[in-house]
Amino acid sequence: MISITGPLNQIKPAWIAETEQRLASHESIQRAILDSLIRYYDLMTTAVECGSPDMLEPILDEWVRSSLRIELDKHTSSVTLILNKILQVTIRIAREKLEKQAALDLIETILPIFSHAYLYVTQRETQLQIESISAELEAARDTLEQLDKSKSDFISIAAHELKTPLTLIEGYTAMVREQITKEAENQVDILLQGIDNGTRRLHEIVDDMIDVSLIDNNLLKVNFQPVWINRLLELVRQEFSQTIEARMLRFEIKPFAGSNELTFGDGERLYQALCNVVSNSIKYTPDKGQISVDGRILPGFIEITVTDTGIGIDPDDQTRIFEKFGRVGNVSLHSSGKTKFKGGGPGLGLPIAKGIIEAHGGAIWVESEGFDEVRCPGATFHVLLPIRKEPPEDKLAHLFRTVDKTRTE
Repeated sequence: MISITGPLNQIKPAWIAETEQRLASHESIQRAILDSLIRYYDLMTTAVECGSPDMLEPILDEWVRSSLRIELDKHTSSVTLILNKILQVTIRIAREKLEKQAALDLIETILPIFSHAYLYVTQRETQLQIESISAELEAARDTLEQLDKSKSDFISIAAHELKTPLTLIEGYTAMVREQITKEAENQVDILLQGIDNGTRRLHEIVDDMIDVSLIDNNLLKVNFQPVWINRLLELVRQEFSQTIEARMLRFEIKPFAGSNELTFGDGERLYQALCNVVSNSIKYTPDKGQISVDGRILPGFIEITVTDTGIGIDPDDQTRIFEKFGRVGNVSLHSSGKTKFKGGGPGLGLPIAKGIIEAHGGAIWVESEGFDEVRCPGATFHVLLPIRKEPPEDKLAHLFRTVDKTRTE
């Protein structure tokens, strides 16, 4: 067999120079691939000398993995295109730099090497693509399992939460039918009030579900208007005044820096978020407990804190409480009242609050020593809101619309 090591060494400089130019037009890219091309050429020479086409496999494997990582072209193998260009350059340089017979001998010798390289690249790409697709399918399967569990949780919670107000409506309606012609008008009013309470509770649950859907799909609209935090907090106090009195809770709003300054935000949505946070503290604070609202001004932000003397939150649950339907404890042991101690709810209040606050470019988190129904270590919720002296542009507002998960209502 005629040795072609000499001809390969002879055309090497011209081969490297032209291959660099063919594969990368930019000089910086040429420098980056130079070492790889030299290594490929040396391995090709060794493969010819040893008669072992598999000598090229290590560098081909590196090229295939790199190509799949950056996904150059999912329809055509980028490594195959590289091999095509390399083969074309090799044949042309051999014909230009070598005698005719020497060029033919070299081409005849390297063709099996390239044939093996094409086959190896195709097999490795197929194998790696199958592995990648399998990993994606596995991840998709895990996601579907989580979605299926979430769906099951939703059905279970929705059924549990909707059952009470619907039962109220049905029961009071039946009683109205029986009593309306027998009892005095004031008795009818009481029954109708019961129907109204049940209907209103059901309406609140449905509204919460709609809000969660809007947050999940980045469709929550934030209408920036002038707002004052202290005025919103006073409205929150009025909202829960009857509950606070009935449960003999001590509710205090402390004046703090920045609370009386004008800022821009969606007053209605911020009021909703603050109500949800305070409602949560009320529900997990025993009767005669204390809830205090305080805050401070930070560079560019106002921080509002809601601290209660409630049963606290286990560290492992301090993230989960911000997830949709992420209620803590045994649902069957919760009371049915919205603001009663450990009252029920679909677990959407805090997720909605988090979605609203994050839509404003803020954040919410909780701190608690842990869960203890006897000692009642309490919890502190932190609400961080940006100070805005003017409303942001509508397009900019979209950047602040993120979705996350939140503590039970």
